[in-house]
Amino acid sequence: MEKFTHLEALLFAAVLENCVDQLSILGYIMPVPYEGKTDVSHTGSQEIKEMIETEKELDINYQELMSARQGSEGTVTSTSLKSVEHKQLLGKTEDLKSTHRLSNRAMKHSALSVENLRKIQVDRQYANDVITVTMKKMQESRTFNSLTEANEREKEKKSKFHDILIRSEEGKKEIKSLEEQLRDVKKQTETELQNRDSMIAYLEDQLQEMKAKMNMESCYMKKSTDLQVHQTQKKCSNAENVLDEETQKLRSKTDKEIRVHTEIENFLRQHLKKVEEKLEHWVDKYENDTDAKEEELDALKALKANNLEMLQRLATECQMFEETIIRDRAEKEAKKRQLEQDALELKSTLKLQAWWRGTMVRRNLGPYQALKKMWDKQLSKQEESGKKEKYGAKKKTR
Repeated sequence: MEKFTHLEALLFAAVLENCVDQLSILGYIMPVPYEGKTDVSHTGSQEIKEMIETEKELDINYQELMSARQGSEGTVTSTSLKSVEHKQLLGKTEDLKSTHRLSNRAMKHSALSVENLRKIQVDRQYANDVITVTMKKMQESRTFNSLTEANEREKEKKSKFHDILIRSEEGKKEIKSLEEQLRDVKKQTETELQNRDSMIAYLEDQLQEMKAKMNMESCYMKKSTDLQVHQTQKKCSNAENVLDEETQKLRSKTDKEIRVHTEIENFLRQHLKKVEEKLEHWVDKYENDTDAKEEELDALKALKANNLEMLQRLATECQMFEETIIRDRAEKEAKKRQLEQDALELKSTLKLQAWWRGTMVRRNLGPYQALKKMWDKQLSKQEESGKKEKYGAKKKTR
């Protein structure tokens, strides 16, 4: 940075000295000093302390009410009285919250007024110090580097403060969103409590209906069981009467069966005697018949032996006759085959002779050569006569 001339440096120093004097005058004019030992600051600090104490008390009461509210939510029953108490508790919490907000606002307002005065004093003192330093630098080195450095430091502080403000705004927005969520949760809890109360009332009605229904069903079941018992007793008595009648019938039947059994037994004994007599008769007859049949069998065996000898003799004779017949038939067949062979040979020889004669005639061999010459002469004569006829026909046409 270029240095100023001595005259310019003196002029700038005079201006800066005037600014320092004005700032010192402002410091004397301000009602609250920088040290903060006046009556106003003392009363402000007392008010702040009182407001902080009241805020603490309100926080304690609010926490107690919230704990009582949670306990009441944990022990909610189905009666409408408890729901009324819960609504009263919610009203008290809302009143405490409103008082808490008012106290916070008052405390913030008083704190802001004191803090503003202190901030003004601090800024005035800082400006006074910066101007005095630049005035000294201007007198010594005829430059104002300290002023630019102080300006840059202030810019950095402002940027940091701006970032802090942005963060605080974001925090406020988050707090608002959380408060809205808290309100929504409160509304949901209230609606849930109302729904639970209505559900409890509905369930009580259902319970009463079920009790009445159970009483009616128990009466009906009792009557139906009594009726069933009476019916079963009647059925049992009827069944007993039927069984008594059946037992009497069975006794009469058994007596009758006993009589029939004795009669049948006597009849069978008599019949057995008759059968035994018949058996003896048939045994004697069997023995006599077997003896007669054995004699007949011996006679038949002898006759069979005689017939067997005769049969063997006839068989030998029959075999001899068959052999002679077979030889005769073989001889006849041989003669027949010989005759057939001779006829076949004769026929084949005749065919062979006819074929040979035909070939000799066709080829004019042997005695048939003169016949060929005669045939050639006849053909030549026929050709000459044919030529003459053709020549005469041509002349006529001309």
